[in-house]
Amino acid sequence: MSDHGETTADGVQDPVAEAAPEEAPAPTAAPDEPEAAAAPGGAGPEAAAPDEPEVPAEPDYKDLYLRAAAETENVRKRARRDVELANARGVGRLARELLPSLDNLDRALAHAEAEEGDSEHHLTKGIRLVQAELLAALTRVGIEPYTPDGEAFDPHQHEALSQMPVEGTPSGTIVQVYQPGYRYKDEVLRAAKVVVAA
Repeated sequence: MSDHGETTADGVQDPVAEAAPEEAPAPTAAPDEPEAAAAPGGAGPEAAAPDEPEVPAEPDYKDLYLRAAAETENVRKRARRDVELANARGVGRLARELLPSLDNLDRALAHAEAEEGDSEHHLTKGIRLVQAELLAALTRVGIEPYTPDGEAFDPHQHEALSQMPVEGTPSGTIVQVYQPGYRYKDEVLRAAKVVVAA
């Protein structure tokens, strides 16, 4: 007979008593232990929702409008300035091409008027009118001749051909103008050719 089983009153060994080992007390969960996590695939009622994509903030349309308006105004001003500069360059270039012809015309007229054959200068009077019209056209677009006789010499506006001592005249004063100069607004198209007192 085995020592592990118990015998009943009629001498039969109890199989249950023989098979069941002594039961150990069931382990109790620690009070501080968190609840078991939900199954990997399961979505419990308290499961966190997936992260939603952030909605971009609405742009400041008023600021965008003001920026666009300012940029448009800057472009308009820049275009206006470029047009003015292009016009000034074109006018200046045309004047520089015309000035030698005007000078030659003036010399030819002066020579013709010096001839003694025509005291009335009928031909040269008509040509002088044409010359005056050309100068008036240049003046209308802002090109003006200047004759700096008696002014102080300025190397930015005058070209000194020579110096000569003149009594009673301070040094650096223009005493004679060989050829008038021309200006377009503040730009000197051609410096006046002068003689300066020494």
